[in-house]
Amino acid sequence: MCEKLGFIHVIVPRSRFRLLTDPAAITTYEFNTKIAKHTFCSVCGVKSFYTPRSNPDGVSLNLRCMDKSQFDEITIEPFDGQSWEENAGALRHLSEE
Repeated sequence: MCEKLGFIHVIVPRSRFRLLTDPAAITTYEFNTKIAKHTFCSVCGVKSFYTPRSNPDGVSLNLRCMDKSQFDEITIEPFDGQSWEENAGALRHLSEE
């Protein structure tokens, strides 16, 4: 979880992601390497999903924006985001098919 943003990451392969709203309602912000694509609702500013630099072939969904009634069980695994560069490799498998 990103402590400052409150984003609880659920990383999935891009092929398993489907945007259910008009893409015109999404604003994208890129910086530095431009690998990560930070997407925001252009109406309210919420960051509900994005393409992470650690998993450019996947999408990280914000669990806080998902309908939790669709899940039987949710397990949150801790991740040291403050040492992101050293730990990002541990996330690679999450976006694999």
